[in-house]
Amino acid sequence: MNFFKKLQDSLKKTSEKFVKGIDEIFNKSKPQQEILQDVEDLLIQADVGISFVEEFRKNIANKKYSQEELTKENFFQIIAKEIEIILMHVQKDFFSITHNKPTVILVCGVNGVGKTTTIGKLCKKLKDKGNKIIVGAADTFRAAAIEQLELWCKKINVEIIKSDLGSDPASIAFKSFEYAKKNNFDYCIIDTAGRLQNKKNLMEEFSKIIRVLKKIDNDTPHETIIVLDATTGQNAINQIEEFKKITPITGIIMTKLDGTAKGGILVAIAKKFLIPIYAIGIGEREEDLDNFVAKDFVQAFIKN
Repeated sequence: MNFFKKLQDSLKKTSEKFVKGIDEIFNKSKPQQEILQDVEDLLIQADVGISFVEEFRKNIANKKYSQEELTKENFFQIIAKEIEIILMHVQKDFFSITHNKPTVILVCGVNGVGKTTTIGKLCKKLKDKGNKIIVGAADTFRAAAIEQLELWCKKINVEIIKSDLGSDPASIAFKSFEYAKKNNFDYCIIDTAGRLQNKKNLMEEFSKIIRVLKKIDNDTPHETIIVLDATTGQNAINQIEEFKKITPITGIIMTKLDGTAKGGILVAIAKKFLIPIYAIGIGEREEDLDNFVAKDFVQAFIKN
């Protein structure tokens, strides 16, 4: 099964709920103003965000679309077009981005979003493209995170640098980058802690990691990617806002799109932050991570 078909299957909950909602709205005899209000409510339920809904309302009010276009059949096309315009601004092929080697990537995200699994899948995809990768297990506050990362690295034959539970994360980051540089690695991917409940300590930890990396190369980290869980809906927006206070975010990987009816959260995030969406995850297997393609996402989201 190709990735697009998997994406369609993953967004089926979101798509079915949306399509069913539009059908129900238009099958009732209502004034057009009420129909538009019901469509807006449906979009909000799909988690596309208030900002998108307000812009959609404004476009209708400004007669961007004629009254003849505002039919049930055309509404799918209209909404798909509006969503695709937004998502095209954040579509970026992560696997084609080039930096000085080794490229240093910090991966952040709260506990439970699938961060460790995402790092494993990311390593597999990069390795399949012929890259040499080292992973730094700098989330030293959770034994499970280190163990899971170690299992992934063993499974896909990628080297890992780790230390004891509770050891200094910055030291792991420094050793990982130093080793990568000396041994001509293409990528150094560093896992980090996700303890947002202790924001002050986390901020200090990130600052120290970045500080020690810059001792080796002032341009690092080249990328800081946040991993988000689609099933958390609007909470994902709060997580970006909190992590942005700690470190600049250069890209997003959205996981667990296969387990939610809230796939629209990607639209809300794109509109609010304009941070590139590098990849999406739609399952637990190694191959269930791929580039984010706006057109494919919209087709699966609206026209499933």
